Amino acid sequence: MANMKSLAKDTAIYGMSSIIGRFLNYLLVPLYTAKISAASGGYGVITNMYAYTALLLVILTFGMETTFFRFVNKEGEDAHKVYTTVLCMVGCTSLLFIALVMSFIHPLSSLMGYADHPAYVWTMFVTVAIDAFQCIPFAYLRYKKRPMKFAAFKLLFILLNILLNVLYYVVLGGTEVGYAFYINLVCTASITFCFYKELKEGFMGDFATWSETKRLIGKMLRYSWPILVLGIAGILNQTADKILFPYIYKGNDSHTQLGIYGAASKIAMIMAMITQAFRYAYEPFVFGKAKDKDSRDTYAAAMKYFLIFTLLAFLVVMGYIDVLRHIIGRDYWDGLRVVPIVMAAEILMGVYFNLSFWYKLIDRTIWGAWFSGIGCVVLIAVNVIFVPQYGYMACAWAGFAGYGTAMILSYFVGQKYYPINYPLKSIGVYVAITLLFFVVMHLAEVYVPNMALRLVINTACIVLFVAHTIHYDFPLYNLPVVGKYFRK
Repeated sequence: MANMKSLAKDTAIYGMSSIIGRFLNYLLVPLYTAKISAASGGYGVITNMYAYTALLLVILTFGMETTFFRFVNKEGEDAHKVYTTVLCMVGCTSLLFIALVMSFIHPLSSLMGYADHPAYVWTMFVTVAIDAFQCIPFAYLRYKKRPMKFAAFKLLFILLNILLNVLYYVVLGGTEVGYAFYINLVCTASITFCFYKELKEGFMGDFATWSETKRLIGKMLRYSWPILVLGIAGILNQTADKILFPYIYKGNDSHTQLGIYGAASKIAMIMAMITQAFRYAYEPFVFGKAKDKDSRDTYAAAMKYFLIFTLLAFLVVMGYIDVLRHIIGRDYWDGLRVVPIVMAAEILMGVYFNLSFWYKLIDRTIWGAWFSGIGCVVLIAVNVIFVPQYGYMACAWAGFAGYGTAMILSYFVGQKYYPINYPLKSIGVYVAITLLFFVVMHLAEVYVPNMALRLVINTACIVLFVAHTIHYDFPLYNLPVVGKYFRK
């Protein structure tokens, strides 16, 4: 229980930084969708460019975040030398990437469809290179159990980003899409200076000898390359639709449709906040607890609690979609029908992430590459086959199919090599209740024209879900501070 409390505490800190940060970042969505009309396709450009950068971030870190946690906790390895080696490896690849981008910027821009705007490309690609380098000191903060400092740096970036965007788009009345990218670069570069202490620790002190470095690099690359493949496949599951859409959509308004899909999907990203917060806390937690006798029971409990909270988040978003839709401009509302599908896909992705640790703990990361690779093939196939006919709705269902495939494969193979007794019956009950309440909410949307009455019905469904959770899994007498008032 103490371990679960520690995980919950760190998840809460990471989660608050993630949730608050994403919420603050969401303020940019109504700003962009108000200043950049759907018809202009400007928000589609933003959606497309950020999809490219997300993919590049995975490539440039090449699995070194997870590798760092594995080796820094591994017996026989010097934690400082591991950190220094990883920092130098990622730093060198980032610098090389920047040099290549600047050398081939014009053919690269033409290939991506931005021949008239090469600044969009080099600005975002330099930004992502700096982001990749920053991932390692951020991981170091997680290793050192410094969630507050981690959260402070994340929030500082977002606040600075918002302030500069408001200054340009509101105060100065700007409408140029490119300034969203320029501002991002300025903010990302500025945050690098906040890591003075962590970078000093990494580049000073005892260094490994050349023979030690070669040995360490070799072992880490052997461990990380399947994670890289896994990461590429995983991020393609999130971004392939946004990258491929302009190439496979038959209409002349590809960026307009992509912008509508991208804006609507932002509402569903509350699920990504939860899964990301859980990931930040869960990754070092899992590797640190791997030697404990009750580790598998803890992993099973963590899966159940993760699903409870994500399913609750799903119901909250769907229950108050009439309110949340105002996050985006009215000319983007046609895309709201993708929200439940995208949220369900994010839940499947979170479950898959929870399941993925068995092959990391036994150093068989190649399995993750296979699972995510197959899931990615499914996603791309659904997009290529159905986007020309069904547009961005096919993108939403493709994500669901891809994550679902990877999740199912990971579960069944994992039960063979690293069996964990997950509480499937209890989890199934929560899923069934969620589906029932979602159907009720959907029927209310169709047959109850009064928005206030719909909100009452939806709130009742959410309260019933919470009541079930409290009764069976979170009894009030176990709560801190107030729990004593509920004890018999």
